[in-house]
Amino acid sequence: MSRTFEKASIATELAHRMIEAAERKAAAMGKPMVIAIVDESGVLKALSRMDGAPLLSLQVAQDKAYTAVGFGMPTEAWHPFIKDDPPLAAGAVGGIDRLVVFGGGYPIVLDGKIVGGIGVSGGHYTDDMEVARAGLAVLDAAL
Repeated sequence: MSRTFEKASIATELAHRMIEAAERKAAAMGKPMVIAIVDESGVLKALSRMDGAPLLSLQVAQDKAYTAVGFGMPTEAWHPFIKDDPPLAAGAVGGIDRLVVFGGGYPIVLDGKIVGGIGVSGGHYTDDMEVARAGLAVLDAAL
């Protein structure tokens, strides 16, 4: 029986490159955003609050990244998952700390392993999703 195991985690340099790409997209849209990257355990790895980004977006972006890595699915997948199940919806939204059920958070997957999460907040959730996907596009460029 093994007493330990190895976990893959996002490197700091990659996290910063993802934030830079997401910031470029947000700037092109004219929307200051907060971009958060967490590691595989949901611990903050890198963060940017663009000038003018809403204060509350600091927490929301981190919670989106946390939700995405914690469940291994984009945050926008939660609403369809729980909307027709009132007990699950009530238990999830009211009972799971930091759970976000609208778009803007994605797991970061490398070599088939979840190594972190990205969360974006500052605009409508559809804008947040677009900016987060710009950050994720760095992964394709790194291959």
